[in-house]
Amino acid sequence: MHSHLQLLIVEDLEDDMLLILRELRQGGYSLDYVRVETPEAMQAALDRATWDLIIADYTLPKFSAPEALKLVQRQQRDLPFIIVSGTIGEEIAVAAMKAGAHDYIFKGNLARLVPAVERELREAKERQKRHQAELALQESEEKIREQAALINIASDAIFVCDFSNQITFWNQGAERLYGWNAVEVIGKDVRTLLGQDLEESEMLQTVLEKGEWQGECQKLNKTGQIVIVATRCTLVRGEAGEARSILIVDTDITEKKLLEAQFLRAQRLESLGTLASGIAHDFNNLLTPILAISQLLPLKLPDLDEQNHQLLQLIEDNVKRGADLVKQILTFARGGDGKRVPLQIRHLLSEVTQIVRQTFPKAIEIRTMLSTVDLWIVSADSTQLHQVIMNLCVNARDAMPTGGTLTIGADNLVIDESYRRINPEASSGSFVVLTIADTGTGIPAELLERIFDPFFTTKEVGKGTGLGLSTVSGIVRNHGGFVEVYSEIGKGTQFKVFLPAIPQKVDLAVEATAHAHGQNKLVLIVEDEASIRQVTQTTLELCHYKTLVAKDGVEAISLYAQHHQKISLVLMDIMMPSMSGLTAVRALQQINPEVKVVAMSGLATNYEISQEGGSSCIKAFLSKPYTTKDLVDTLQTVLCP
Repeated sequence: MHSHLQLLIVEDLEDDMLLILRELRQGGYSLDYVRVETPEAMQAALDRATWDLIIADYTLPKFSAPEALKLVQRQQRDLPFIIVSGTIGEEIAVAAMKAGAHDYIFKGNLARLVPAVERELREAKERQKRHQAELALQESEEKIREQAALINIASDAIFVCDFSNQITFWNQGAERLYGWNAVEVIGKDVRTLLGQDLEESEMLQTVLEKGEWQGECQKLNKTGQIVIVATRCTLVRGEAGEARSILIVDTDITEKKLLEAQFLRAQRLESLGTLASGIAHDFNNLLTPILAISQLLPLKLPDLDEQNHQLLQLIEDNVKRGADLVKQILTFARGGDGKRVPLQIRHLLSEVTQIVRQTFPKAIEIRTMLSTVDLWIVSADSTQLHQVIMNLCVNARDAMPTGGTLTIGADNLVIDESYRRINPEASSGSFVVLTIADTGTGIPAELLERIFDPFFTTKEVGKGTGLGLSTVSGIVRNHGGFVEVYSEIGKGTQFKVFLPAIPQKVDLAVEATAHAHGQNKLVLIVEDEASIRQVTQTTLELCHYKTLVAKDGVEAISLYAQHHQKISLVLMDIMMPSMSGLTAVRALQQINPEVKVVAMSGLATNYEISQEGGSSCIKAFLSKPYTTKDLVDTLQTVLCP
């Protein structure tokens, strides 16, 4: 169940408003809402209440989304503003986003609404946190500069220690920062109080030699939490010049350090995403001809013996596994829902169990507990679910360094209202429940709420990124499910992954072996990689297509201008140097508005092509590496709808 929303909706049609409200309620939100249709009503609503979210139609009889956005920006610039409207021009949508709208959703595609609302509410909260952290950072830096007098730095922690480490003075700033008042600390040893030893540190030696020291320190507050401070130590001398004590001024820079770490992590993720995208493009281009050739050879050499058939099948299987690995890397780097198909979880668990038995230490006993009845079918991306199960199994392994029992199980479950009421994240309906349980060290209760946070990890430096469980949570949520965790120190941890079952009976698809015939239709192949161009041409000709080939967009335009009356379809690589595939497609459409194009890429997706302004003449999309069946079936579908 999501949080309660204060919703301001700018919409003149009540039926459209009701559709939006229904979608949000089905997404788990409870709502207080007000509908407005004019600038005056909008201004009045903004003045009298605080809103969590604004959803606006683009055009109303007496109002518009851009006008509403301007009113919002005068008062609450970070308030999420989502436009839900009918089809408008690309330039208008882009202008609205540049003006400050956070998303644009077509009324015909309201399935995007709840994920968009979740994202924008989450990002608004993060912006608020960053803003608060930045304000705290500015305040801390200002305090550091205020060294003229005690009154100007009274907000810092100021205390005095003698050379036996006894605290002799403690101001209110120190009380606020560390939690103890002066009565509690005067005469106490600073080493046991703050976890800092003046005698054994370089700090004392530097202060005695130079009269001062400054640097960053980690100290402990009253609750045992680490506080990061900018520390300045000054030697206090008596009237005769003798060293008497040390004055210590601590400025809290914990939030500053967290902000710096957040920035560095964001840069790291951005670099990983860029690197992953580049590798994916090149790697998929390498895999495409290998996969196609492994499927072409049995067609060209029908007399191959069984051993050679097995070797070719081994090549094909490993190329497909490599392609799935690339998709998994891209999913982590860029996010996404993946390719979901009806999936029987039992088969996936069997594969993971086999991997775990072969690779985990022998001191870990692997047990499986699968339902004796048939497990229900789920709609899922098998690569992503494989990643979920493996991440949980690896975490379980790491929690049992000296051995233990890892249990992998699955069962069917119908969640009713009573269960849902005591489990806030649950929703009613039929689920397949995956269980990964270990007998390891367990997770402290105070950490359970944080284990799914990005970069949070209890492992040693270099042994964990803190992204494993965050990735698990993200994938499961994208599949419409949720995760529950139960743990007890010294006894172990159990993760339950709930995935919605497909209610109707689904026949799992079986890949056909026969290939369609091209009936001598002419296909123009546009691909800058010579190996892919050659093997694609050979494949299509074996399937009774005629072909023309072009190595780039310029050559493709020239060939199409000469032969467009004969060309039935253009197979176009989108990611090419010099002239992109989308630019070439637009040029072909100028020659023939009815041109049929199948786009292909080892990096971009069909959704990204549409977002880049892909032409309506693009009828289908092929993701590299593609199988011979994928290629021929796609062409057959486009040419014979």
